[in-house]
Amino acid sequence: MENKKIVVGNLKSTMNIEDVSKYLQVINKEIASKEVIICPSSIYIPYFLKKNYQVGLQNIFLDEGGPYTGEITPTQAVSLEIRYAIVGHSERRIHLNETDEIINKKIVAAINKNMYVILCIGETLEEKEMLRTDMVIRRQLVNALNGLSIDMLYNVIIAYEPVWAIGTNNIPSIKEIEKTVEYIKNVVKQISGYEDIKVLYGGSVNEHNVKELNKINNISGFLVGGASTKADSFLKIIDEVIQK
Repeated sequence: MENKKIVVGNLKSTMNIEDVSKYLQVINKEIASKEVIICPSSIYIPYFLKKNYQVGLQNIFLDEGGPYTGEITPTQAVSLEIRYAIVGHSERRIHLNETDEIINKKIVAAINKNMYVILCIGETLEEKEMLRTDMVIRRQLVNALNGLSIDMLYNVIIAYEPVWAIGTNNIPSIKEIEKTVEYIKNVVKQISGYEDIKVLYGGSVNEHNVKELNKINNISGFLVGGASTKADSFLKIIDEVIQK
């Protein structure tokens, strides 16, 4: 992977087919960068393939294939030339009870098929107020990356998403993000020896704050949620991060 900033759009489960059709009419004409990764709902993936951007999954299964009703496996993903998957998003941790151990298995399964994994980590508001951010992040990293070699870590991108910032328009300060990102990189280096991990910031990134956020020197881009579902807003973010 080239050492360029990337922008990942997590469209979540917010769009119906009419929304997707209108969205694609705009972005397919405007986005021409392989540093943009769009992650639609799985049922809409065929509409996004083979365009001038990359496509990712919002989730991946922890096995290469078999009788797993409703799951999408790494084998299936790569057969469509999909190389990216979001793993460990806080919404799946909270609502679907995904543990660090399950997340670890998903990461290993995806990387074994030469996919890139966007691993989401971050603290809740309660954990932040109890000054446990570093403790939570270390636990999440140690467990999720357990058993990964340095070669495997090349295929891992970390997305620091404070749970309390997602969809709230309440984000950490620039100094707080810089400090936490540096801590993430140090933890990865301590537990694995790998020094080049890419870290994205996510959590209420939008066209109004991205210019300031983009000044953070130690991040490699952004994971964008709600703002990525609005074509015009997403294009402004991409223009600020990648086109300039």
